[in-house]
Amino acid sequence: MKKLSAALLLLSTAAVAQPYDNSLTEEAIKQRLQPIGSVYLAGAESAAAAVPAGPRSGEQVYQASCFACHGTGALGAPKTADDWAARLAKGSEVLLDHAINGFNAMPPRGTCMDCSDDEIAAAIEFMTKN
Repeated sequence: MKKLSAALLLLSTAAVAQPYDNSLTEEAIKQRLQPIGSVYLAGAESAAAAVPAGPRSGEQVYQASCFACHGTGALGAPKTADDWAARLAKGSEVLLDHAINGFNAMPPRGTCMDCSDDEIAAAIEFMTKN
């Protein structure tokens, strides 16, 4: 019982003796609770700086959204000229339609939901030429 009492006294003294932490000020707490990112809603004036400056190049779209599958060949995604040959034989319009709407294992827009149709077409052109 004496050991238990001594242990409790030691723990309570240690807890009270902790120095005051200045990082718990109201301003510091607000700083830590700020969101990491923000969401841009079309028509929102406060997020005008987040509007893309212009269309991305085919290479930019490829690196950001397409490379994960088309760079590795995951799930049968075409990555070499031989892989693309059969798809190109169907025509560029069919290829673009499949890229925009999804086909087999490829999700719609290849997971680039903020890409325009022109950006998707530029990415296809980049992939088929390289």
